[in-house]
Amino acid sequence: MALLAGAVVLGGGLGATLAQDRGEVRVLVGAPVSLDPARQGDVNSAAIGTQLFETVTAFDAGLTLRPALAASWDVTDDGRQVVFHLRPGLTFSDGSPLTADDVAASWLRLLDPAAPSPLAALLHDVRNARPRLLGQADEAEVGIRADGADVVVDLERPGADFPAIAAAPIFGVVPPGVRRGDEVAGAPGAVVSGGYGVAAVSDGEITLEANARYWAGPPAIGTVRLLLDIGGRSPVTAFEAGDIDYTSLSAFDASWIRYDDRLGPQLREEPSLSLVYLAFDTTRPPFDDPRVRQAVGAAVDWRRLTELGAFGGEQPARSMVPPGIPGAGDGDWRPAHDPDAARRLLADAGHAAGAGLPEIHFAVDGWDYAEAIAAELEAELGLRIRLEAVDDHFTRLATDPPEMFFVGWQADYPGPNDFLGVLLGSDAGDNYGGWVSGEFDAALADALATRDATAAQAAYERALAIVRDEVPAVPLVTRAGWALSRDGLLGAAPNPLGMLRMAGLAWAP
Repeated sequence: MALLAGAVVLGGGLGATLAQDRGEVRVLVGAPVSLDPARQGDVNSAAIGTQLFETVTAFDAGLTLRPALAASWDVTDDGRQVVFHLRPGLTFSDGSPLTADDVAASWLRLLDPAAPSPLAALLHDVRNARPRLLGQADEAEVGIRADGADVVVDLERPGADFPAIAAAPIFGVVPPGVRRGDEVAGAPGAVVSGGYGVAAVSDGEITLEANARYWAGPPAIGTVRLLLDIGGRSPVTAFEAGDIDYTSLSAFDASWIRYDDRLGPQLREEPSLSLVYLAFDTTRPPFDDPRVRQAVGAAVDWRRLTELGAFGGEQPARSMVPPGIPGAGDGDWRPAHDPDAARRLLADAGHAAGAGLPEIHFAVDGWDYAEAIAAELEAELGLRIRLEAVDDHFTRLATDPPEMFFVGWQADYPGPNDFLGVLLGSDAGDNYGGWVSGEFDAALADALATRDATAAQAAYERALAIVRDEVPAVPLVTRAGWALSRDGLLGAAPNPLGMLRMAGLAWAP
């Protein structure tokens, strides 16, 4: 779900400025775009929003799916129906009942054709979800409904993974005031369903206060101060000063901190189901011609480039689906390195040695590898590449994508479709390159329609082969996360989806 920025430290830092004040913790975070689950499509927003609005299921640090608002669930009708059984006595933070109607209504907001969620593709398999997004079906026709204390989801095809999908932060349950538009999600004092509510907001900080009516019990730490600004200091400097107790780190900082006698014991490696990939705007020249994309794919030695450049927990990505996700498989789905074939492809497209091609704009967003990629394309194909860094990378991708660009993506749930369908599906909101392939869509549909693991794997591999051959995108690296966590802070272990459940934090006695 989460879009990752390359040059910005993401995630949280937790810490009490005063050692004796164990009722408070400070977290260094990236600024959110929106705290409304229905508006979230980036990791900064999700990391905060998931503290405010609870989901029916949740993943723990070991990537095991756990009950949250739902005490249990059943998958019936050969995988075409999922029924979530809510816990009894649930309430919002103001004491009003939290019911199955609230869950269903919160999820239906994601499909509002006038304001669809950026991650609405996660619901595409729900009955009549796609027609609803196109304004061709009423809300009542969508396969999401309340039935007493149960939430019933009817699917177009078998979807036994829907309980895992429902753990994504966009499925957080919002109160009636937010749904009616009477209340702003995440405003100070606003009603929440999660472990914390927002108490105050300033330019440099969002202060969270514990929800005493949280279903799992009041959080052990009453106040979480989310720091958006540490005065230009590095996270390491702020941590050393005692101003934060948990902060995400760059791989560069982690590389030396591990050898530091004082900081090294407080360094944490955080597993991450994330991917950095290169993509192309396939809606206009030159990359609307698959031969030009294929030429780029064959001209660069992606394996050598990423093996030499991988640093601080990075690993070369062999596929658009990171390892560790069921269905990723063991194959290598990167374009084969063949500069001679690359030159032939470019010549066949009418651009031998780059003739007739304008300067190609390449938005890099702080990620490494850009200069090496540009150099190989200039040397092998005669392309002229201009590297660009813009203030708001993802707004640029959504409104006016350059010819080439990097994207970082953090998994919403551990399934291949969260990388393939959500990022490259023909009607996916995060398909920034606008690539359309009926054959690719059909392969994903086949994978999602079967409960046979072998058949699903074969269908996913068909989809991966199409991406390899058509080159709408090239996977580069997967990344581990790094953090400094203060001695004595318990529960500070984000799950591999990058989500830290702050309601589970506590200071050791």
